Amino acid sequence: MDPGQPFQTLHGDDVTSWVSVCPGGLCKVQQKQTHRGSQQTVSTSGDGASCSSSSCPRLGSLCQVRVRRKASRDEADSLISKNGNEGQSVQPDQWVTEATAFPRCQDSVLQVPLGDWTTLRLGEGQCDITEACVEGMRAGEKCEILISPVGSGPDVSVPHPAEENLPFCATIELKAFTPGKESWEMSPVEKCQWVKSHKERGGVRFKSGDVWGAADSYSRALKLLITLHGHVNEVEKKGQEAEEQRDTDTGDQLQQLPSANEFKTIKAELHSNMSLCQLKLNQPQRAKASATKATHLEPGGAKAWYRRGQACQMLNELEEARQAFRKLLELQPESPAAQKALKDIASKEKETNAQLGLRLSKMFS
Repeated sequence: MDPGQPFQTLHGDDVTSWVSVCPGGLCKVQQKQTHRGSQQTVSTSGDGASCSSSSCPRLGSLCQVRVRRKASRDEADSLISKNGNEGQSVQPDQWVTEATAFPRCQDSVLQVPLGDWTTLRLGEGQCDITEACVEGMRAGEKCEILISPVGSGPDVSVPHPAEENLPFCATIELKAFTPGKESWEMSPVEKCQWVKSHKERGGVRFKSGDVWGAADSYSRALKLLITLHGHVNEVEKKGQEAEEQRDTDTGDQLQQLPSANEFKTIKAELHSNMSLCQLKLNQPQRAKASATKATHLEPGGAKAWYRRGQACQMLNELEEARQAFRKLLELQPESPAAQKALKDIASKEKETNAQLGLRLSKMFS
């Protein structure tokens, strides 16, 4: 191997790979297990609960991890050999009971402070690469990852993170974690709380310029929200029975769930927000699909109609775009954005017709 070049691939039967979401784009990640965890029980603080290292972290688990970036395969192997038995257990007084706060920054792919032990709350999407690795690890395990740019697909232009030294290698260690839950083990109220958290986080990320992160947050919220559909319908059908339960624990939980109309509104907002992200990421076909779902759920949603029109414009589907902007004018008669969009469509159609007429005249002259 050329010592000046990062290694190009990982080898072995235990290598897995996937595409990960980063603030600046998408990356290909390859993961290889390098140190297996012990079968001992890892203690956690708080309520005195414990989890076996034979199980893996789940949604909501607080995970104590350390990420170290290495320039080459040889350097990473050296680290693993040197520290192979380090960090398999953690004492209760060492455990951090809250997730470490740090911002997602545009110039970092790993999205996690390097070199120090950090506490992550699994499922928040703070650092997609690290979380994806930790999901399949046990306490005391280490893995090695190779991160490289991913090629763009046939129907979408995929930007790459502005990382100067891709591809590169890093090691991830999981020292300990608290118990968590899979989505199907959560109560409807817990799912609602996650949906709200993801939706709010998506807004913060979009405002900061992290469009990929915002889209990821909205996607996570939608996936959980869909699982609440049956619960919301059940509450709606019970009607008076649910009202009579307001003083019970069950009634209190039902009261915290959105009504059927609120459920539709939240879902429509998430699809509309996804559409905006997809427009920013130059994914007009996906943006149109998301905006269409939003307008079906909430026909009075002006933003969704505007984004649907924008997507159709990008796809050169001018008649559909015109219909979307006219619908927007019905909802907001004084909308300057809709008026300008309709003028742009008329101008483009006029130009297209002129070009077509010129070609036809040449054919028959």
